[in-house]
Amino acid sequence: MPDGDEDNRPIYCSWSGGKDSALALHHAIQGGARLELLVTMLTEGGVRSRSHGLRRELLETQARAIGAPIAFAATTWDDYEEALTGELVEAGRRGLRTGVFGDIDIESHREWVERVAAAAGTEAVHPLWQRDRAELMREVLALGFRAVLVAVRDGVLPSSLLGETIDAAMLGEFERAGVDLAGENGEFHTCVVDGPIFSAPVEVEPGEVILRDGVWFIDLVPRDLVPRGD
Repeated sequence: MPDGDEDNRPIYCSWSGGKDSALALHHAIQGGARLELLVTMLTEGGVRSRSHGLRRELLETQARAIGAPIAFAATTWDDYEEALTGELVEAGRRGLRTGVFGDIDIESHREWVERVAAAAGTEAVHPLWQRDRAELMREVLALGFRAVLVAVRDGVLPSSLLGETIDAAMLGEFERAGVDLAGENGEFHTCVVDGPIFSAPVEVEPGEVILRDGVWFIDLVPRDLVPRGD
């Protein structure tokens, strides 16, 4: 596990439901960490995730497929840091002194995450830090993660891509369009519905598509977990 390997270390994971947190968690587990808790921030109404607009029920379905409890905090952007700190304090009280985050290379956000984690008496680790973005996306596909597009920035990517699973052909389209392959500039967000950290795929139905604050979102509605075949 980067930033200091330690077999069987209990961890929490800052969980957006998307590809970066999923890949970071995978690397932490491969490094010997033991996932004990997912932590997700919701909008003030407590219905959807603050970052990707995912339904609470969908996040709960992901957590069941991963096999870990999930903790939520509903907050405004103004109170986000205070609410997150409170959740991480609770994680620390449960003996979870290490948190996994999916930051790649935005230094200001890494510094903020480390400060908030430290204020809660925990340590933030970043398994994806300074990895090449294109290389990370190729790894997402090679590992078998299924990342569905749930948000695209208007005028950057077409809303017709919403609900589609990222594959090599789509990455090629992104590259030709000059779009960051990992979406680190806010071009798109994803929801991971299968992969090596899942015991079963999360099946979803596409719902309403809306435009909000210059970003197109699709509402993914979870179905019951579908057991893997033999």
